[in-house]
Amino acid sequence: MVSHLCKVAGVSRSGYYNYFSVSSQEQRKQKSDRDEILKETILKALRFRNRNKGARQIKMTLAGQFQVVYNLKRIRRIMKKYEIICPVRKANPYKRMLKATKEHRIVP
Repeated sequence: MVSHLCKVAGVSRSGYYNYFSVSSQEQRKQKSDRDEILKETILKALRFRNRNKGARQIKMTLAGQFQVVYNLKRIRRIMKKYEIICPVRKANPYKRMLKATKEHRIVP
């Protein structure tokens, strides 16, 4: 029965049993616990000085202010996992209008 289900799902039998092994479940739990701790430090860095930050600035803040070094991919993975987003700035339309209506100047 298990071999048929594995064949339908495209998974090897050893991979199926390995996924449900005690050591594998324990490793996944440890990883999620570490991710929770990292999430808290990322949120501290995100709220540092009340400025919006993306993954790169969070990495720099963690390294500079908190003396903690994490890989950028790891920070992005945690941000995606816990839906931590950084608002994207919009272009100022008035600035564009001023540039369009301004006449060209010749500077001496």
